[in-house]
Amino acid sequence: MYVRFVGSHRQYDKIDVETIYEEVAMELRPIRTGKDYQAALTEAERLWDAPEKSPAADRLDVLVMLIEDYERRCFPISDPDPIEFLIHVMESRGLARRDLEPYIGQRGRVADILNRTRPLTLEMIRRLAEGLNLESSVDRLPGRIT
Repeated sequence: MYVRFVGSHRQYDKIDVETIYEEVAMELRPIRTGKDYQAALTEAERLWDAPEKSPAADRLDVLVMLIEDYERRCFPISDPDPIEFLIHVMESRGLARRDLEPYIGQRGRVADILNRTRPLTLEMIRRLAEGLNLESSVDRLPGRIT
């Protein structure tokens, strides 16, 4: 949003930025529709450079919480599949199947896990998490786990 100022340079120098933010600010309320969401994003963008610990910065913090809540409800991101995640880790780190043997077991067991014919066990997950420095929160790994 652009605000056109009509007045002298002296008057312009006395403008309080916080007052301008308050005058053109949208009303804070729960985001329920796509239109509300777009308005909230526009408002957050407008407030993005607000000085720290100012009323505008506080307003931005609350607005971001409302936006996050709406996005969590309307655009959920599902947890990754544990095997797909493991394959991604292998590819990104240049690991081969044999590199997983210390954590999962013999070559045949690694193949069974990656081919989804055998589920990961909690002990395998713990060893993988520790050995490969992965997120070790077992409850965040969905799928077939025994």
